[in-house]
Amino acid sequence: MAKTILIVDDSSSLRTVVKIALVRAGYEVLEAVDGRDGLAQLDKAGRVNLIVSDVNMPNMDGIAFLSQVKQHPRHKFTPVIMLTTEGQDAKKEQGRAAGAKAWIVKPFNPPQLLDAVSKLILP
Repeated sequence: MAKTILIVDDSSSLRTVVKIALVRAGYEVLEAVDGRDGLAQLDKAGRVNLIVSDVNMPNMDGIAFLSQVKQHPRHKFTPVIMLTTEGQDAKKEQGRAAGAKAWIVKPFNPPQLLDAVSKLILP
């Protein structure tokens, strides 16, 4: 059974690029347009093996989303990769404190993302 990854980003073009890379690598992909939508997708989904989230989004940003995810018993241990334009150490530290397992700065290349994903999703 394929592993499921949730992509949370307000940019539809970025979600598409990430989705194509993940689907080609054999993953199933769910999409959300912001943190609130991400939480709704997690409520509807069964098991999500990994989350890839942007930081800067309307309605609920990625750090707030990540904090909410980590409070949910079912998703508490789900690894999260932050994929963002934010590269400042202070923002990265906020992400780590909230529970992010990896931080990738945009622009990124799909092999870089797939490498991080493969390290965080167990076979």
